[in-house]
Amino acid sequence: MSAVILTLILGTATPGGGFPLYGEAFAEMVNAQEPLLRVEPRNTKGSTENVPLLEAGRLDIALVAGEIATAALARPGTPLRVVAAMYSSPGLFIVRGDSPYRGIADLKGQPVVLGTQASGITALGKTVLESLEIEVQPIYLEKAADGPAMLIDGRAAALWGAGIGWPAFTALAKSGGRFIAPSAGEVERILARQPALQAVTLPARSYPGQDAALHSVGSWSYVLARPDLPERTAYLLARAIHRAEAPLAARLPQASETTMANTLKAAPRPELIHPGVLKYLREAGIAAARQ
Repeated sequence: MSAVILTLILGTATPGGGFPLYGEAFAEMVNAQEPLLRVEPRNTKGSTENVPLLEAGRLDIALVAGEIATAALARPGTPLRVVAAMYSSPGLFIVRGDSPYRGIADLKGQPVVLGTQASGITALGKTVLESLEIEVQPIYLEKAADGPAMLIDGRAAALWGAGIGWPAFTALAKSGGRFIAPSAGEVERILARQPALQAVTLPARSYPGQDAALHSVGSWSYVLARPDLPERTAYLLARAIHRAEAPLAARLPQASETTMANTLKAAPRPELIHPGVLKYLREAGIAAARQ
């Protein structure tokens, strides 16, 4: 009798953003490592929709960005559990190469693309601006892919995004776009008001023309699981992710941080890691037996 293949629906985000790109690679690499699992990516509105869909059992696993994941996991009695840490996401603005804007304060009163309404990256951008008390004319998108054209044709002065491999950043950097990151003082101000965030760095040469490392703020994004995902399923998924670390990193630079070791380090508390994942981490020698 042939083994039953378990299909897992993976919630991502709107087409053209970083999450669908990551989700496709994640699913392909995990599926190649574990014949008993089949991960199927599904476009959603993004992180703020993914959390309630998980809680309702309408998604099996989902990609949830930084601030939204942190808030969801911090709720007392949350049923959601971490399957894997994806990557840390330094938030940045990008402007056209011929733009006069050099700092975040220069964007005051200007039209700025913040992203789709349900995106965790959008939430991070709003938090950064509110923490610095800088008011812009926010532009929200139906689809993340619509953003670059608005910057190129002048409808927007800047576009917000985060992390390595962000598709809009890649497209705009290739056309000569220039990044704007918070200054050291601004990073301190943001972290003082938002202790759930972390100081994170975008490595040099993450994008075309970006020769220097850029320091900013951000947080970890996660693959989260629905409340009743079986322990055996989560165990198989963790094992597949661990085996897929090298090919996934080769496929997507931003996925180089998707490791089981980072999952253990990035989870807010060990008990928020899915029991099936923890079981694998112990067996693999990544987590101590007492965790």
